[in-house]
Amino acid sequence: MIADIVTALRQPAYTGENRCEPCTVLNVAIALVIGVVLSRKSNRVGALAFGVSTLLIYLRGYLVPGTPSLTKQYLPASVLRWFGKEPEPDVASGFGGADAVIQSEPSHSAPTDNQPERTPNPEQYLLERTIVEPCEEIDDLCLTDAFETAWTDEIEAIDTEAITAADAAAVFGIEGDDDLEITEFGDARVMTRDGTQIGKWPSQAALVADVTAARVLSQRDPDWGRYTPESKGQLVASLRLFLETCPTTGGAVSMDEETVESCCTSHEIIAITCEETGERLFEHPVADLDS
Repeated sequence: MIADIVTALRQPAYTGENRCEPCTVLNVAIALVIGVVLSRKSNRVGALAFGVSTLLIYLRGYLVPGTPSLTKQYLPASVLRWFGKEPEPDVASGFGGADAVIQSEPSHSAPTDNQPERTPNPEQYLLERTIVEPCEEIDDLCLTDAFETAWTDEIEAIDTEAITAADAAAVFGIEGDDDLEITEFGDARVMTRDGTQIGKWPSQAALVADVTAARVLSQRDPDWGRYTPESKGQLVASLRLFLETCPTTGGAVSMDEETVESCCTSHEIIAITCEETGERLFEHPVADLDS
């Protein structure tokens, strides 16, 4: 019977790896105050109240109902950082989103003191190189016919299920590929070097889009070899915004606004998804778009 009660009380969504440390600290403090107040009348009652409260916090992640929602809504980002909880959403942006230092491939085209290491603003870059242009029917930017055709041909020419870490290393200019690996985590594709994440894509379709776009850009832009791997990753990730068909299936794509939840925060993101398969092509925090 006790086991049934424990099972009924347990909240896996707010305990274990999902436990919100700020919520736990706040609720333990509340439990301590309750225990101290009750102990003024009876030490036994105060100790019992504190013990039951801490047990509930252990099993459920919180004592006061609604704590997770209140924490997400009102707890300052600075407080979350005290507990190692990054307030920014964990989105799979593509290559170069990790903290690790990424070594670029040395070559005669590598950056020098007289050559810029980083690309300009992605929109400026794409416009200057006639990769995108103002749309004819709407107030927006669209891929130029020439680039869209070249990109589509590149996608159709490869096996979309056989993209390797070596393929990504080649187009992004990463030094050495013996210790690189791309691993599947659900729909996501994570690129690691010696166990350290150096890139994360929301799906196989997004990975295919980035690798093939980088191949086309390397053929059209004579300065491609001068950019850092991170800059190349940023450029090709921005191109996914302009996809009208899914790279892996050829089906339609859709854009929606979604909520991403973590243990201590919630964020609104813009998501572009393949309609047939549900593969995520692009995701970006709405707050960053508004700023």
